[in-house]
Amino acid sequence: MATRAKQTREAVKTAFPWALAGLVVVLWAYDRLVAPFAFGHDAGVGFWAFTLEMAAFLPAMFLLVGLFDVWVPRSIVERHVGRDSGPLAIVWMVLLGTLQAGPLYGAFPVAVTLWHKGTAPRNVFIYLGAFSALKIPMLTFEVAFLGWQFSLVRTAVTLPVFIALAYLLERLLPDDVTIPEVRERGMGAP
Repeated sequence: MATRAKQTREAVKTAFPWALAGLVVVLWAYDRLVAPFAFGHDAGVGFWAFTLEMAAFLPAMFLLVGLFDVWVPRSIVERHVGRDSGPLAIVWMVLLGTLQAGPLYGAFPVAVTLWHKGTAPRNVFIYLGAFSALKIPMLTFEVAFLGWQFSLVRTAVTLPVFIALAYLLERLLPDDVTIPEVRERGMGAP
């Protein structure tokens, strides 16, 4: 009985995103084919724009992450940003996060690859914080609209906060925490 409930939960978990995408398509089709429906129109336009953005960005991102995974040995990553790395690892993670471009969902494949290569959890958290708040393209817009003073103060406040949170989160994580490996599914596999 427990196995059946687990299979049902897995099926619902797998089908849920597709059901949401289908709902958006139905709402958009209702707007286009039946009667004007502003929410359906907006949902369809947003869905299409997001799909195009992902189709343009993610293949290149996955290619670069795959090349990093294959070409960079685990020993190098562990030496520079692993559990025994020093304060210079913070600089490496901030630089990596700052120099990348793209939407935030592009940072997660890199973070997972870094984790699997032996990066310390604190450094993965620092990378995600730097990526989300200190990217150069974002900083240029911020400086243009809000000025250098605001940008420098915000960076001076957020960077130490991200670093402190990263160390705190690493202490709160159990030592045996792992990211689940991606399972390849065959046609009949659960």
